[in-house]
Amino acid sequence: MFVLGNSILTKRRKQLPTLDRSFPSRSFGWLIRIIWVACQIVLIAWGTLAIYYSNLPRAELRSLLAAAFAVFAVWACWVSRRRGMSVVFLALFVGVVVWWIAIPPSDNRRWRPEVAVMPRAIIDGDRVRITGVRNFDYRSRNDFTVRYEERDISLSHLKAIDFFVSYWSEGLVGHTFLSFIFDNAPPLSISIETRPEVSGGFSPIASMFKQFELIYVVGDERDLVRVRTNYRNETVYLYRLNASDIDARRLLLVYLGRINELAERPEWYHLLSNSCTINIVRYANAAGRVGRFDIRHLLNGLIDSYLYHSGRVDTTLPFDELRRRSLINGAAQAADDAPDFSERVRASLPTITH
Repeated sequence: MFVLGNSILTKRRKQLPTLDRSFPSRSFGWLIRIIWVACQIVLIAWGTLAIYYSNLPRAELRSLLAAAFAVFAVWACWVSRRRGMSVVFLALFVGVVVWWIAIPPSDNRRWRPEVAVMPRAIIDGDRVRITGVRNFDYRSRNDFTVRYEERDISLSHLKAIDFFVSYWSEGLVGHTFLSFIFDNAPPLSISIETRPEVSGGFSPIASMFKQFELIYVVGDERDLVRVRTNYRNETVYLYRLNASDIDARRLLLVYLGRINELAERPEWYHLLSNSCTINIVRYANAAGRVGRFDIRHLLNGLIDSYLYHSGRVDTTLPFDELRRRSLINGAAQAADDAPDFSERVRASLPTITH
């Protein structure tokens, strides 16, 4: 009976499924493999674009070398059976990175007239003189009279900050800039932009590969705002920030310091790390802002939602109503080149409360 019981138990054990203890290790191996392949794809794409947008003098040469790099990288990583070819690819990639890092920005190119003059600020206590203030007279988008001016401002008369969001096409991405509001002088607009050359234009991908220098365009609102609403057909919203006059002065001084730094030492614009909204948030932090990173700092077409829900603009109205009433295109087009342009675009805005 005992022997029979053992025999039955043995048969049942043989019938039970055997646990494959190698399954977790195989799954982990596949995960590592997928991650490595994804990293290779990213490195190949970045290296190819870095060569294509490099400082080599001829477009044909850049295209040829970029294509050669991509073909070799694919062969080395996924086709060749020779040991060590991935190491060769990584060494080549490091060489491209070192080369790319060494490409210097310039302050001496054939700039488009809108960005040809780098502003400077001379700070003397409460008084600030800014040179290179743009105040073009526009007849159409590309037909204008170039005019740069000097402007004197008093920090003690700075009372508020207005935040503009401008869209080429409304969506996740736009352009943001500020106007500093004085009680004894017209608003002073400062827009963080790329500095394209003559016949050049903006490209989001190219902007991440050292194709554009950085400039802080300082100008009159009849220029910086009106060119967008009246001639470029952009959709523009205007919001008053809940910032004290002390905070406004701190922020303006940070801006002026950066303006002078760029006048002495050029920098590259970068869409993700050295662009309009990212820098506005960075300088607000330097001026005393308390807050964490928000994805809407990058997806800046949603930045007005961030401003509203973080309490940085007036919240007495529902957000959709505030946004509808903050659209200034109609008022700007009606005001056109009127001397009181700034007052007229703000006339129909929601009442500012603090």
